[in-house]
Amino acid sequence: MFDGMFLNTMFLTLKLALLTTIILLFISIPIVYVLLFKRSNLTSLYETILTMPIVLPPSVIGFYILIIFSPKSTIGNFLVENFDFTFAFTFEGIVLASVIFSIPFMVNPIFNAAKNVPQNLIEASYSLGKSQWTTYIRVVLPNVKGNILAASAITFAHVIGEFGIVFIVGGNIPNETKVASIAIYEELETLNYGMAHKYSITIFSLSFLMLLIVYLMNKRLNRS
Repeated sequence: MFDGMFLNTMFLTLKLALLTTIILLFISIPIVYVLLFKRSNLTSLYETILTMPIVLPPSVIGFYILIIFSPKSTIGNFLVENFDFTFAFTFEGIVLASVIFSIPFMVNPIFNAAKNVPQNLIEASYSLGKSQWTTYIRVVLPNVKGNILAASAITFAHVIGEFGIVFIVGGNIPNETKVASIAIYEELETLNYGMAHKYSITIFSLSFLMLLIVYLMNKRLNRS
């Protein structure tokens, strides 16, 4: 029913989504800390930058990633000269693109929930001599664990369905950068609707199941 190409493409898609989600989770924790506890006149600017991927077309972000990491650029030339490596049309490139494009889907839900943690809990932690970082790790994050779980699931599901930025940065290289969303586009171009349906229903089912599990777990957490 599922040939080798289909399985490889789905594996690559899930691998991309999982790596992106893990990277963003580790990145988002300190970012939310800075936004929450280190507010300054530049905080609004930081929030705007972090939210920009939601409103910018994927083609814009993908284009500038290619420009910044082009072998003709300073950064790109350094990577090629010293590591013989380029982000363009590689799996590492689509991971980088997915991280940049999906960062608001991880940061914003966690930050919005963290802002609503009762101030008296934070002040109680301070009164016990705990630092801001300790208060953040031991008080704030445990109170928003449901939101962290939801943000991770939404990010994962979002990456599974990414098309524009992955296609621009990674192209359509089998077993390297060809993920499910690109495969659907390719199958539609060749009028292979049966295979396009297989990819589509698989992505739909995975995303639906993941979100359903997360919402059920959140419901259980809220009750407890």
